[in-house]
Amino acid sequence: MESIRNMKQPRILTDIPGPNAKKLIKLKEDNVANTLSSVVPTFIKRGEGSMVEDVDGNIFIDFASGISVLNIGYSVPEVVEAVKKQAEKYFHSSINVLLNEPYVLLAKKMNEITPGNFGKKTMFFNSGAEANENAIKIAKYFTKKNHIISFYGGFHGRTYLTMSLNGTTKAHSLVPGPHASDIHKIPFGDCYRCSYGLKKESCNIRCAEKLNEIFSAEVPAENVAAVILEPIQGNGCFITPPEKFINRLIDICKKNKILLIADEVQCGFCRSGKMFASHYWKEAPDILTTAKSLAGGLPLSAVTVKKEIIDSLPSGVLGGTFAGNPLACVAGLEVLNIMERDKFTEKAQKIGTIMRNRFEIMKEKFPIIGEIKGGKGALVGLEFVKNRSSKEPAKEEVKIILEDCYKNGLILLNGGMYSNGIRPLMPLTITEDQLKCGLDILEKAIMKVSKQ
Repeated sequence: MESIRNMKQPRILTDIPGPNAKKLIKLKEDNVANTLSSVVPTFIKRGEGSMVEDVDGNIFIDFASGISVLNIGYSVPEVVEAVKKQAEKYFHSSINVLLNEPYVLLAKKMNEITPGNFGKKTMFFNSGAEANENAIKIAKYFTKKNHIISFYGGFHGRTYLTMSLNGTTKAHSLVPGPHASDIHKIPFGDCYRCSYGLKKESCNIRCAEKLNEIFSAEVPAENVAAVILEPIQGNGCFITPPEKFINRLIDICKKNKILLIADEVQCGFCRSGKMFASHYWKEAPDILTTAKSLAGGLPLSAVTVKKEIIDSLPSGVLGGTFAGNPLACVAGLEVLNIMERDKFTEKAQKIGTIMRNRFEIMKEKFPIIGEIKGGKGALVGLEFVKNRSSKEPAKEEVKIILEDCYKNGLILLNGGMYSNGIRPLMPLTITEDQLKCGLDILEKAIMKVSKQ
C-alpha cells in the first residue's frame, strides 16, 4: 500500500460520498442516532501525517485534525509503537483501584511543562468537558463559594454543567432548562464584534470591567469561586483578546481571591506558538484544563492545579473508572516528547505566518472576508460577512465554501458565534506543499462563492 504521508496534493476519484461511503452512510442512518452529524459525508480508511484516505480511495488534506486532536498528525510511528508495547502488558487499571506508572509519569511531565513556577499536581480524565467539570468542582471545594463566571462565545463542553458554561445558543446549549445555577456570563474581549460598540483604541477594556459590575449587580465577589475562559476561543474561530483584557481579569481575580481557570482544551499543546496559550499571560492560571491533542487521538484530558488548591480536597472526591487509562497516558508521554524534540511551537509559528500572509492577500481580493481571526501561532482563521460595514454574518456562504473544499480534497471546519467563520486546525506536522495546496483549494472556493 502506497504511503500517503508526503503526498503534495489530494486525489479525488469519486463524488463525495462515493459508492462505498454511501453504503456505510445508509448503515449509519439505520443504526446511529441522527443527532450525530459529520462535516464530510464519507468514512475514513486510514490517515498518515496530514493526509486522509476514505473508503472509496479519495485522499484529502486534513485541516481539521479531528477537531485539533491530531497536532502531531495521524499514525505517528513512535506513538503507535509505544501504545503497542503498553497493550501487551495491560490495557486498563483503574487509578481508583490499582496504581499505574504511566499515569504518574505523565502527571509529572504536565506539572513541568504547564505555566507557573509553583508547585502543581495533575489529575487525568477522559474528555475536555470532564476536565472542565472537575476544574469547577475543585474551585468550589477550595474556595467554599458557589458562583462561576464564564464568557460570551466560549465553549467548554456538552455535559450538563459545561453546556451551562457555554456562551452560545447553538444546538448543544438548547436543551430545555433550567441549566446549572450560579453561572454568570460576561462579554469576551472580541474587538471585531465589541459588545458595547466601542473602538479598541479607546474602550479602556470595557468588557473586562463588566466583571466588577457583576459584583455590584448580580453576585458579591466574595461568593464567586472562579472565572473560566479559553485564552483563545476555539469554537469562536480563534478570537484572541487584547493583552490588557487578560491582565485586567487577572488583577480583578487576584484582588477578590477568585480562582482563574484556563480552558486550553483546543488551543493548548503548541498550536498557539507556545506549549500553552496561557504562557503568554503575565501570571499563570490557578487551574489549567487540557485534552484533545494530549494523547495523539486516544481519549485523555488533564486538570493541572496549584498544589495548595488540589491538596485541600479529601481523598476519593475525584476520579473515574477510565480516567487516566494507561494506554492513553503512554501515548501522552510519547506525544509530549515528540512535541518538545521536534520544536512544535516553531512549527506552529511558521504555519501561522504562511496562513496569515495568504489570508491578507485573500482579504484584499474578497470583500466577503470581514476579518482575519486570531494570530497566535497556527491559530489563524477567517470570519465571513455579507457586508464589511454591517458585519452581517455570511453563514450560508461558509457552508458552501466548506462543501466545495471537501469535494476538492480539503477538510475544513466552520466556527464563530454565528457559524460564519473558518478555523483551520491542520496537524502541526503538515508539509509546506500540503499547507499551500490546501490554501489554494480554500481560495478557489472563496472565489466561487464571491462571484455568486
